Amino acid sequence: MTHTPQNEAVRTILLVGASRGLGLAMADEFAKRRWNVVATVRGTARTKLHDLADERRDHIAVEFLDIDQPDQITALHDRLSGRSFDILFVNAGTANMRDETVADIATEEFARVLVTNALSPMRVIEGLQDCVRADGLIGVMSSGQGSIGDNTNGRHEVYRSSKSALNQLMRSYAARHADDGRALLLMAPGWIRTDLGGPNAPFSVEESIPQIVDVLISQLGKPGLEYLNRDGKTVRW
Repeated sequence: MTHTPQNEAVRTILLVGASRGLGLAMADEFAKRRWNVVATVRGTARTKLHDLADERRDHIAVEFLDIDQPDQITALHDRLSGRSFDILFVNAGTANMRDETVADIATEEFARVLVTNALSPMRVIEGLQDCVRADGLIGVMSSGQGSIGDNTNGRHEVYRSSKSALNQLMRSYAARHADDGRALLLMAPGWIRTDLGGPNAPFSVEESIPQIVDVLISQLGKPGLEYLNRDGKTVRW
């Protein structure tokens, strides 16, 4: 693990969706590397992130954001007025029943998954992009299941479609900001043992998160959009 040298400016990340799972572990990992972390939770109930922030009060601050509420994005932007971040990373997302297909799913449930996994993360990026330094990074948690080229078994199709939509929207964002000097990243973390990933996933949070953080940091200063896994390898669109 690397740490920020004493004579180097402290770096900062705005991490959206960090109450548990990968987001919580990412907040902890960045704090261990002496980054300053502003991490968000949905709602006002106390979470594991609050406990972590108490332990690492010099490096972690908690904010509130429900990404499905555009007015809350605006309010967060106002609260962060004057702040500047090296990284904006949107981890927040949702899932549906694993084996539910488009033949089974209710229209309202399909819309919920698509809104939370595709539309809302992009609204966060659009609403908070000016909080990111000109040479910073804007990233979002995608999935290898968002790859159309790698879809050979057709399972988890509703979740897949939401991540494919996210990838397409992020690609459109990149095209609209082709002259922007910031790095853009779609992260495919792999199947990890979390509440979302389930107990049968092959990889632990402890072994995966340092790799994910390494990839994020390595992309700083590299303009343009990449779709990468936690090993830093390109995922097929």
